[in-house]
Formats: sequence, C-alpha cells, structure tokens
Amino acid sequence: MGRMTDTTGHGRPDGFAALLEQFLAHIDVERGLARATVAAYGSDLGRYTAWLEGRGRGGMAEVTRDDVEAYVASLDAAGESARSKARRLASLHEFHRFAAAQRLVADDVSAAIKAPKGARRLPDVLSVDEVARLLDAVPVPADGEDGPAADPVMLRDKALLEFLYATGCRVSEACGANLEDVDLDGALARLMGKGSKQRLVPVGGCACQALRRYLRAGRPALLARAKAKAPERRALFLNKRGARMSRQSVWEVVKAAGERARLGKPLHPHTLRHSFATHLIQGGADVRTVQELLGHASVTTTQIYTHVSPENLIEAYVMAHPRAR
Repeated sequence: MGRMTDTTGHGRPDGFAALLEQFLAHIDVERGLARATVAAYGSDLGRYTAWLEGRGRGGMAEVTRDDVEAYVASLDAAGESARSKARRLASLHEFHRFAAAQRLVADDVSAAIKAPKGARRLPDVLSVDEVARLLDAVPVPADGEDGPAADPVMLRDKALLEFLYATGCRVSEACGANLEDVDLDGALARLMGKGSKQRLVPVGGCACQALRRYLRAGRPALLARAKAKAPERRALFLNKRGARMSRQSVWEVVKAAGERARLGKPLHPHTLRHSFATHLIQGGADVRTVQELLGHASVTTTQIYTHVSPENLIEAYVMAHPRAR
C-alpha cells in the first residue's frame, strides 16, 4: 500500500507545523529570546500558517508574494492597529527568512513587503506640576516625626515613588534593587537593567530624604512582619508581609497615589520613567546622557522623548530667532 499524501503539509519537512516548531526552537534555544517573545512569535505565526492553509497552501514552497500581500490586507480588513500589523509582519518576515535559510524555498517572497506606517505613539508623560502632586499625595508625617504614628507602608510608598522618578528606573529594576545598591551618602543607585547590565544613576535630594526615613522607620517595621524563616533581608523595597515587592505591587502603589492626587488620568509605573526622561530633555539634558541614565541600548529608543509641546516650540522660537521680537 502506497504512502498517503499529507495534504496539510504536517508530514513534510517544509510543512507549516513542522517548520514552525523548528523555528520556535531556533529562536528559543539558539537565539535565546525571552519566553514571552517566543510565545508572541508562536501566536502570530500560528495565525498566519492557519490562514495560509485555509487558502490551500500546504507548505512554504507554495506561498507566493500575493499570498503575503493578501494576508496583510486581511489584517487591514480585520481592523488591526498599525502597531499590531507591524508586529505580525515582523514575525512573518522572520519565518520566511528562516525557511530560506533552511533552503526550503528559493526566495523570501515576503522581503519586499513593508510594515504599514502608523503614527508613532508618544509615551504617557506627566507635567512637572502633576509629578509634584503625585509625590505629595502620599500621607506621611512631617520630617522628623517618625514615631508610632508613621505608617511604614506610606513611608515605603513615598520612598518608592520618589525613587522611581529620581532614577527613571524600570519597575523590574526597583523591585530587584537591594540595600547595598543604594549609596545615600554618595546619592547614587546601582540598577540592574536588561541583559544583566548594570548602571549607576544619581538619586536626587528629595528621594534620598524619603529613602532615609523609610530605611529608618518604615522598612524595619515591614521586615518584622515577615513570616518566613528567612525574611528578605537584602531587598530595598518590601511589601506589607516583609517580602520583596512585586511588579503588581508597585503598579498598585502608583495607581493609588494617582487617585489620591486626582490627576484624572490612568497611570502605570512607566509613566514616571517617561516623565523622568522628558523632563530631563526639556531641562536641557542631551539625548545621549538620558540614554545612559535610562539604560537604553540604542539612542533611537531614547529619541522618542525629544517631542516638545507647541508652547515650548513658540518659546524656543521667540528666544532664538533673530527677528522674532
């Protein structure tokens, strides 16, 4: 009895399912991409290959440029955002390049198809006044009044918010910070960024003051609540149970402070990072310096913070143009 033909392409080396499995293993093991990134590729390409199979294609060798263009058009018809379409197309490009590298196809039929150009979304940024309102919204006693009335959670929240804005750190960097990473006398903090890259950033006077109060009267009280036999003695920021704070806990602190400040807009921890960068550039810091402070690998990522308001444009024009006045 002869071998049956696999019309889905699952049994052939260039069949979609087998190739997708090889591709995901490649980006996971050989390229070492993050688990979430690998999962995103799997989701995007699973949808793409299912669409191709519905179009009657059994493997990558049968896919044409028209197929790719029709798929991108289907994303338009489905109302996908420009950002979503760009991400799906990037996944598709990687998949086609992989098939070409495996010599399963002669050419990459997706190569000439470009991502749609959408409006670049500016980061959520607070004004200097809004940041001040946010930081002042945490109810803590006046400096020097660190007696029993001082709530250790509020002292922590104040220190955490000041630290986020003073350093422009990522949420994961604040959660991962240890006691030895902060030098209050030198007004410096050591942050562990992406790819385990360390960087030193200054810590402003207001943040140092809030951190000192928290370390003196807030953190010891939180540490005393730890139920574990080996409480988290290294973590800088502790939760109500004396353990290291989580990303979700930080988000809740920022959200609660925003509600108390009545800012009337949704907040997330990165809002303070975005505000940090924008305020530095508006204050005259150069992009390269801000890049180093943020821990960006490329200055291109930092350049999004160079947007300016119409008011700033008018002020700069009046001050700089020889015939503006």
